[in-house]
Amino acid sequence: QVQLVESGGGLVQAGGSLRLSCAASGRTDSIYKMDWFRQAPGKERAFVASIRWSGSSTSYADSVKGRFTISRDNAKNTVSLQMNSLKPEDTAVYLCAAVNTATGSYDYWGQGTQVTVFS
Repeated sequence: QVQLVESGGGLVQAGGSLRLSCAASGRTDSIYKMDWFRQAPGKERAFVASIRWSGSSTSYADSVKGRFTISRDNAKNTVSLQMNSLKPEDTAVYLCAAVNTATGSYDYWGQGTQVTVFS
């Protein structure tokens, strides 16, 4: 089992920055990759960014490319999402998720952290 705990959400003015963190514990050796998703009220959950647990491969949703950066600190078992130039449309609950190497599925999810961007 893997436990994921997000932190770093909050209220920020448009154009500002926030840094989210996702701390993993438990069987972290079973993680293939870590992703960030977000879900705004009344909308479906959407992919934001992804990073391999080993290696440096990353990917981003088009809507956040050039503004968000995902990074990993294996020593701390933490994945971070640096969010710059925030827009009101970035307002959502942000969740981190881990893909289990054994199943290839998003078996592990955090509880989410709220990000609110006001203009």
